[in-house]
Amino acid sequence: MSSTRPLTDSRSTPSSPLISVNGITKSFSNTLANSNIKLSLNSGEIHALLGENGAGKSTLVKIIYGLIAPDSGEMKLSGQIFQPKNPRDARKNGIGMVFQHFSLFNALSVFENIAIGLDEHFEAASLKSRIISLSKNYGLPLNPEDIVGNLSVGQQQRIEIVRCLLQNPKLLIMDEPTSVLNPLEVEQLFYTLKKLASEGTSILYISHKLAEVKDLCKRATVLRGGKVVDTCNTNDFSAPELAELMVGSSIKPTVRLNRKFEDIVLKLENLYQDSEDPYGTSIKNLNLEVKGGEILGVGGVSGNGQDELMTALSGELSPRKGKIFFKGSDISLLNAEGRRALGIFSAPEERLGHAACPGMKLSENVLITCSKTAKLTKYGIIQKNFSEELTREIINKFDVKTDSTSSVASSLSGGNLQKFVIGRELLQNPKLLIINQPTWGVDASAAAFIRQAIIDLAESGTAVVIISQDLDELIEVSDSFTALVGGRISDPKPMSSLKIRDIGQMMSGAMSYD
Repeated sequence: MSSTRPLTDSRSTPSSPLISVNGITKSFSNTLANSNIKLSLNSGEIHALLGENGAGKSTLVKIIYGLIAPDSGEMKLSGQIFQPKNPRDARKNGIGMVFQHFSLFNALSVFENIAIGLDEHFEAASLKSRIISLSKNYGLPLNPEDIVGNLSVGQQQRIEIVRCLLQNPKLLIMDEPTSVLNPLEVEQLFYTLKKLASEGTSILYISHKLAEVKDLCKRATVLRGGKVVDTCNTNDFSAPELAELMVGSSIKPTVRLNRKFEDIVLKLENLYQDSEDPYGTSIKNLNLEVKGGEILGVGGVSGNGQDELMTALSGELSPRKGKIFFKGSDISLLNAEGRRALGIFSAPEERLGHAACPGMKLSENVLITCSKTAKLTKYGIIQKNFSEELTREIINKFDVKTDSTSSVASSLSGGNLQKFVIGRELLQNPKLLIINQPTWGVDASAAAFIRQAIIDLAESGTAVVIISQDLDELIEVSDSFTALVGGRISDPKPMSSLKIRDIGQMMSGAMSYD
């Protein structure tokens, strides 16, 4: 099915209101997450919900979806008071939500994953038939028998969407739906959303990718500090102007100085790394060099060996075969702690549970990677004052919105936790920094800040490897680019010599690979 088929323009004026939110207020401890929020969506409207990290977006959609209850205010659905007790109640009333983090079991089939997520019981044959028919109708073809772990991230997202559509939602909430999709998958998703809107389904669309918002949504409600600062027509604002509306100030573009690269810092020779995930992709015969002051961008669609490359470089796992050299010394068998002692730091893609412990305080989470390098322990005893001081420095320098250094990691929004994790590693002045998805789920202002911090670090002589699916990000910060496809990398090229078409070819595997 072509994703460019003409549809009724979802940006035209919708016919009737569907849901209205009036005076919604919600506090957590000393934090006012939502303050007198007003929002309305019309039937068949794709409406953007914008705001920087910690602005209150997640709290608001959780209230609409029945995950939490407001302290005050009211909601109306189709003109009737709407007070969902829980998500099941919300779904029963026609509210569906596709979360940024998928809730799927890799070892189960598409059919099994969809069936266990439905509130109603369906006969297996009937449900499989409906999955095939509905997914094809909306340009999201699925085979019910496929094992989820063998599917791409884009195909896995289709499962989440189809599962929602099987319950005939009146309102579909989409939370950062394009953060892990390639350009073709984004185009296909937009086709699906526009088709749904043309049929009367309302869509509340959360995204930090403002160019996409302008393409998809006619109206946007902007939150700042838990309050609505504007509900506007997106055609009246450029993407940078929308970003400024979100943060209340202008966003500085990244600045890069002309610099000469230094000696080779990282060198991979015929590196092989087996995947611990039975559905993962092992990396094969990687040969690579990164010099001091150089930022190497590693692009590719999720599931092509990114996690395996990260574990090999960070020292979480030793390679099965081949060598890793740091400044000429073989570090292949050094673990993560040993590599940090040399000045090699890393930030994995998964923030909660990998980069940070959800139930631990921020002042405790700094100990994960900084206990020795920042001298936060002495004779095995935690130096609390030092860990508190470092945590405050991270919070202040990286504008992490949190109540205190004693806040647990799970209490932070995804973007603020990302800023904390990145800040923790950057403040150690690494000689080599490896980051997987540095600005995933981060607002425009925070993304610009993180990217500039990475560039500044490189300009001090640090070698940087950025693994990312965000091509705009890689184009903005990388000095050289390589694509990771099926566990193999393409020959690195200077970013200045590449066009978008070239990058697309490299990511599709159409160019030479080691």
